[in-house]
Amino acid sequence: MPLKEGKSRKTISSNIKKLVHEYDEQGHVANSRPASRKRAVKQAVAIALNKAGVSRRQKAARRKSH
Repeated sequence: MPLKEGKSRKTISSNIKKLVHEYDEQGHVANSRPASRKRAVKQAVAIALNKAGVSRRQKAARRKSH
């Protein structure tokens, strides 16, 4: 399922939700098969932030500066 383009918090959140839903339904996130839902969520966050072109550190820094 294609993910949305964009760097907004809403877009990233939407992409994470799609990826976690995919894990719940099919048992995989993109091409990986995490052992637990917790790992699937971490993987989904990494994929969504990568798609947006933002790292976790950049995301945290932007939240603190606003």
